[in-house]
Amino acid sequence: MALKNFIVAIELGSTKITGIAGQQKPDGSIAVLSVVREDATQCIRKGVVYNIDKTVQCITNIMQKLRGQLHVGIKHVFIGVGGQSIHSERNVIIRELQEGLPVSPQMVADMMDNNRSMEYPEMEILDVVEQEYRADSLLQSDPVGVQCSHLEGNFLNILQNRRHYNKLNMCFEKAGVKIAEMYLAPFALADAVLTPIEKRSGCVLVDMGAETTTVMVYYKDVLRHIAVIPLGGNNITKDICSLQIDEMDAEDMKLRFASAYTPVEEIDSMLKYEIDNDRKVDSTRFIDLVEARVHEIIANVWNQVPSDFSDKLLGGLIITGGGSNMKNIELAFRKHTNVEKVRIAKFVNMTVSSTSSEVNAKDGTMNTIIGLLAKGDQNCWLQEEQKQPRDIFGTVTPSSNDTEEYGVTEPRDVNNLPPGVVQTAAEKLAAEKAAVEAEAQRKLEEERRRKEEEAQRLEEEKRKKPSFGTKVIRFLNSLTKPDEE
Repeated sequence: MALKNFIVAIELGSTKITGIAGQQKPDGSIAVLSVVREDATQCIRKGVVYNIDKTVQCITNIMQKLRGQLHVGIKHVFIGVGGQSIHSERNVIIRELQEGLPVSPQMVADMMDNNRSMEYPEMEILDVVEQEYRADSLLQSDPVGVQCSHLEGNFLNILQNRRHYNKLNMCFEKAGVKIAEMYLAPFALADAVLTPIEKRSGCVLVDMGAETTTVMVYYKDVLRHIAVIPLGGNNITKDICSLQIDEMDAEDMKLRFASAYTPVEEIDSMLKYEIDNDRKVDSTRFIDLVEARVHEIIANVWNQVPSDFSDKLLGGLIITGGGSNMKNIELAFRKHTNVEKVRIAKFVNMTVSSTSSEVNAKDGTMNTIIGLLAKGDQNCWLQEEQKQPRDIFGTVTPSSNDTEEYGVTEPRDVNNLPPGVVQTAAEKLAAEKAAVEAEAQRKLEEERRRKEEEAQRLEEEKRKKPSFGTKVIRFLNSLTKPDEE
């Protein structure tokens, strides 16, 4: 029996593109149906697109593999946005109110709109996280109805380089893949691996990838900071390459011998690791190479934790991603951050069933893509796969009357989007078009009202203006008044 209800998600990672299809069960569990991967080292660097054509080909291959394994058409997909240049910036919007005037929903909406209109050179606002509102001297999560004369709105703007954002959208458009929804991949990961208690009590989520490390700080259920550090497991591998060995052999040595932290009492100065048939390296030198880079990564992670939250992390550190598999990684974090509570998130919190070895490995590498799959809320089944026109290079060329197949064109209220949802380029274009049309309509309405008011004024003046007969009578009266006196 053909599948008629499933979700498809695609993640552009540091070195690979992963596609996954699965079904969400009524009990909240997930059944993974298919997992496919494409090597993206030739088109993606540190999680962002640098070669559009090769990325388009990888996405096309992912879609073909998924369709082949599912034996059905795919209508649209959910994608994750991540990679280098994503970071957060705090912003404060201030309003002075009339004494004793309660805060209205419109006031809050206007503050959010003003925050959204902030301009960051070469950066795109992907999402906005409300922090708190300060009504006079009191902090409020929701200030509506509170009487105050001074209102401050604190916002956390999630930004990405505009070129990276546009390239990502362009790749899916050129591949002819409709986007059901774009999510901030770190948000999907956080919801999949963090517990409500950890988010509420304060924690740091560290996703250690091949080329990047993502840091997220939560406190009182609110995201307080996010940053993507351009350092990852591959940096350790490249350092091992300084022993004059091939990168593949260096990766193998890392997997076999590397430890994020080695206690002094466990170091054997006489031990040597084999590099090849003719050479060996002292274990102490190898340990120094690895630990120096791990220390640098951890120092950069801890440097991202805002000082006003560093002593509030009762939930501790939660480490995930491929880098979390390194031996003694939790000991290294404890040593270099002085945070005792460290947890390795090898897998997501939800129940997942699968025959895929990648999923069942539960090594932290599939947590983000499974988190994206869990976010899917639209059926991706295409009842009858449509043939779409392609150019001589095999690239899909959407027709002008078929734009709805390549992105949502109906603008949505950006202030009411679910947390972590990113507007697609098509949605932003539609929103800009709607804003221009609304402004034009507003001007027309103002002009209409002006003409109506002018017509009413002239009519009023006409009514007040004396008639010719009245003027004659007034003139005659003026002539007779002196004689009467």
